[in-house]
Amino acid sequence: MTSSPPREGSLDAPTRYPIDWQNPAFLDEQELNEELERVFDICHGCRRCVSLCQAFPTLFDLVDESSTMEVDGVDKADYKKVVAHCYLCDLCYMTKCPYVPPHEWNVDFPHLMLRAKAVRFKQSGARFRDRVLTNTDQVGRLASLPVVVNAVNAANRSTPLRGILEKTLKIHANAKLPAYHNPTLRQQLRNHEPHATKAIETTDRTQGKVALFATCYGNYNAPELALDLVRVFEHNHIPMTLVRTEQCCGMPKFELGDLDAVARASENNRDSLIEMIDAGWDIVAPVPSCVLMFKQELPLMFPNDVDLQRIRKRIFDPFEYLYLRHRAGLLNIEFKHPLGTVAYHAACHQRVQNFGSRTKQILELIPETKLVTIERCSGHDGTYAVKSETHNASMKIVRPIVKRIQAVAPDHYGSDCPIAATQLWNGLGGDTPPRHPISLLRIAYDL
Repeated sequence: MTSSPPREGSLDAPTRYPIDWQNPAFLDEQELNEELERVFDICHGCRRCVSLCQAFPTLFDLVDESSTMEVDGVDKADYKKVVAHCYLCDLCYMTKCPYVPPHEWNVDFPHLMLRAKAVRFKQSGARFRDRVLTNTDQVGRLASLPVVVNAVNAANRSTPLRGILEKTLKIHANAKLPAYHNPTLRQQLRNHEPHATKAIETTDRTQGKVALFATCYGNYNAPELALDLVRVFEHNHIPMTLVRTEQCCGMPKFELGDLDAVARASENNRDSLIEMIDAGWDIVAPVPSCVLMFKQELPLMFPNDVDLQRIRKRIFDPFEYLYLRHRAGLLNIEFKHPLGTVAYHAACHQRVQNFGSRTKQILELIPETKLVTIERCSGHDGTYAVKSETHNASMKIVRPIVKRIQAVAPDHYGSDCPIAATQLWNGLGGDTPPRHPISLLRIAYDL
């Protein structure tokens, strides 16, 4: 009896398998290279992802310029060139690849790149610059100190000092760096008392009161975003408080391949999040990457951790949460100001959570507001766009979004991901900063 040939593509929903990172074979370089060659050969035969990021053009150029014009002609030492351009946006897995599990070819390109990054990190660690860029809490605490904060922000805006930074740390002089703030968000909300003007109402999925996981970015770099989130939620009779303690969600270290550091961050955050959940609070974080860590990556790293599974079910994107309240008839839709035309960039790490276009659906409730949705990766990643060796590639990736925004000439533009929005601003130039959708909602409410 002959077996049937492999299917071309799949109609099944993508399935993510646990990340077997604690298995010694995960870090075996020979086994890794065999799997890279297998998957690269499938990618070479398909090439559907060529327009997503620089990883795939890099791979296909290596193949096309090899002696055999096949993957077997590519020097395995050059595999790292492909890995360096993958920043784990997940779009190839979720939107393009026809061979993701449960397809028998079992292609999970982002998690294979994660494995390659983990092997590289285990073998040689990370350069000083990359350790600094991914130590977001430590840098944030230092950079937001009184007096220091002014010096850091001034240095980041100084052309001569940015030139020195590029020469010494290889942080591109043209990359727009986030500002730091004093007081931080947690300092500003230290004495905030949760309040609601009417009795708390629960729904089938929401408790009606929310603990904010501010994230390192929300705490140190964008406190105004988190403050707007609190205003909007409490305007909708959702009491807000801060998670008692928190540190970085681990995404920067995850993208670096430092999975031990990710595990430590998970341990440090887990108890405080469970404490809030046990007290009847839902969790909301303003940065999609942080929500994704708790919804997908950490549960896949620790599939048997009951607490992480509980957190996964009770942590939400802000607009996912507002939509669930709206579906139950609990969203305030008395908007006072139209927004006009909004060029809205749907963030990759929000899209791959698969809860739908909730930001768009909520903003379209505002009268005299037109949403122009752009679903392409911005190419920022948090570090990819600021590193000297990849900044130009990141600006090439964001170019189609920039052209689309320019063609629309919107009244506002922005993204659910504040880091992606910074990349849009860097591409657009000028003095008009982006506005986060939650801030647009605050404007529409006249808060």
